[in-house]
Amino acid sequence: MRRATFALSATTQGPAYPPSEIMDENGDFVVAGWIPERGPGGALVRRWRQAVVAKDTEVPPFGEVLPYKIVRDLDRLGAGEDLTLCTLPTPLVGSNYPMTFAPAQRRAAAETRPSRPLHDAYIPDARPEDGRKVTAPIGFRQWMRAEGTVTVEIAADARSAAFDLAMSGLIPDSLYTVMALREHDLRPGNPTRPGPLGIPNAFIAGADGGGRYRAVMPNPFPTDGAGRNRIVNVIVLWMSTQMSYGGAIGYYGLGGDIHAQLKLRRDEFAAFATRAP
Repeated sequence: MRRATFALSATTQGPAYPPSEIMDENGDFVVAGWIPERGPGGALVRRWRQAVVAKDTEVPPFGEVLPYKIVRDLDRLGAGEDLTLCTLPTPLVGSNYPMTFAPAQRRAAAETRPSRPLHDAYIPDARPEDGRKVTAPIGFRQWMRAEGTVTVEIAADARSAAFDLAMSGLIPDSLYTVMALREHDLRPGNPTRPGPLGIPNAFIAGADGGGRYRAVMPNPFPTDGAGRNRIVNVIVLWMSTQMSYGGAIGYYGLGGDIHAQLKLRRDEFAAFATRAP
């Protein structure tokens, strides 16, 4: 396959833990994504759905998954009902991911900051007179209006691939980044560090919530070799710090300063193949 377009789904979730990169004002996780639960016969299954997950939901060792402790279902919010969305505190709660996200820039695991509403999130060195653009609370309904597509096209020599993203319903006037998730980024034992989809990987959503992004990546879909580490997903991140971080996706990660809003529900790239430059 040389070219194809795939739908991106609105989400609040990165890996399985923490259950979400967004909290509500009670400190529980607001999840739109894959939720593990017990199915028929007690088997563990995953369903793509929306729910509030308790802050004290059990966190297993990295690489394992347990059923989430559900506070309430969000697939059918009541008329006029909404949730104000917040960052996670740091150090991150509910996380089992053993990763330093910006090792050459900042080791942030020991820094302590409270959860804050997204519209009032921590922005380094910001002052009131600097003119923060997002000033109204961001609700779950608004967050879930995001939608988009990613079109992947393999170069004629198969040594690179272009990724074109077209999006709507984003948080207006906000800085976003795009992350490449690779097949070894979530493997137990020795995960690789998630990185940008291109450098720089930033764009600013327009006043209408629209956004476009394009990157050309070297050999993103190798089929063999000891260093094989294919791209398996692209994730659009709302940056609560309104910053991008060069070759890192964030200082704190996973709800501390990055917040997944759009991604593929599964690996759609299996039919693509590229080769080393």
